[in-house]
Amino acid sequence: MLFHLLEYLNESDLHYGYQNPLFRATIAILLSFLFVLLLGPLTIRALVKKKCGDIPDFEHKALNELTAHKANVPTMGGLLILGGVATGVLLLADLTVFYIHLAGFCMVWLGALGFIDDRYKLLLKGKDNSRDGLKFYQKILFQIGLGVVLGFFILYHGDRNIEGPGIEYYRIFSIPFIKGNLEDPFLLPWWLFIIATIFVVTGTSNAVNLTDGMDGLASGCVAMCCFVFMLLSFAVGDLRVAEYLQYSHIPQSGELAVLCGAMLGSVLGFLWYNAAPAQVFMGDTGSLPLGGLIGYVAIVLRQELMLLIVGGVFVIEAMSVILQVSYFKATKGKRLFLIAPIHHHFHVKGWKETQVVTRFWLLGAVFAVIALAITKLR
Repeated sequence: MLFHLLEYLNESDLHYGYQNPLFRATIAILLSFLFVLLLGPLTIRALVKKKCGDIPDFEHKALNELTAHKANVPTMGGLLILGGVATGVLLLADLTVFYIHLAGFCMVWLGALGFIDDRYKLLLKGKDNSRDGLKFYQKILFQIGLGVVLGFFILYHGDRNIEGPGIEYYRIFSIPFIKGNLEDPFLLPWWLFIIATIFVVTGTSNAVNLTDGMDGLASGCVAMCCFVFMLLSFAVGDLRVAEYLQYSHIPQSGELAVLCGAMLGSVLGFLWYNAAPAQVFMGDTGSLPLGGLIGYVAIVLRQELMLLIVGGVFVIEAMSVILQVSYFKATKGKRLFLIAPIHHHFHVKGWKETQVVTRFWLLGAVFAVIALAITKLR
């Protein structure tokens, strides 16, 4: 809205500086942070009043004892994060850009899915299946459906924005360590592009959801991913920077930097209340859309493989669950880890929760630095 107001006024040097998406992304960080910080106490009180308290209930006695003090800490704080993201984007992004529309659709879709899942858990609170929300296959079906919709419309929008005969840059398969041959690149066929979108969006949303198991863990790791993708969005969306870094230029993708900035500010504001000892948890309402949006941005920028590096902590968390389940089935009851996801394994093993979270944050920071270094190595 502010972007369009300055477009209308068309005055002063401020107007021209405001056209830079990285500048607006920086302002979005501050604005979304303040939004979440100021509305945090009110939101927490409302969640407590609505009796949205969580009940730690794991299939591991020692872990239940370690997390017993978290009983009745309100969950569904993701509503506050989504409000901060929406505020930053609505005020500072160019709302005529299709990628912003599609990001809003992604956020609402996964936010609603997470909200329903959280509410269902709360309705069953105190029963034997108190931590069971929607069935796994139900969530996966909705996530796959979203991936199909996003993949189709990204392709459709890309087709409409090609001016005359040329390379379909939005379908280039980019490898982080290798300079792209922009004159004769490898283009994903449409069906493989949609499959990749399904896997990335579904995988990332579930990986962030799995990571959201300790005070501040998911919030801090998401913040680092958002910072890296904010810079990548600007680079890919700017023709000169994209050519310098040997990335395929995706027109209008620079506006996603504002989205990433709003996400970064929101999770930092949320971390103020989510840091140990947590006053509120984001729940599936926050973790599913945050992960899905990160995956969506990676798809638009053609940086799916870079996402595996930037989100290294999420990859580790997801793989620990996959390995645990696979090993359990293969050995008919044996476990590879004490409990999965792996952050709980270290907690049960004797690490303090703050140690686990801090060390995983450090890993996230290292992965972010590696990703930025790779950008220049190209």
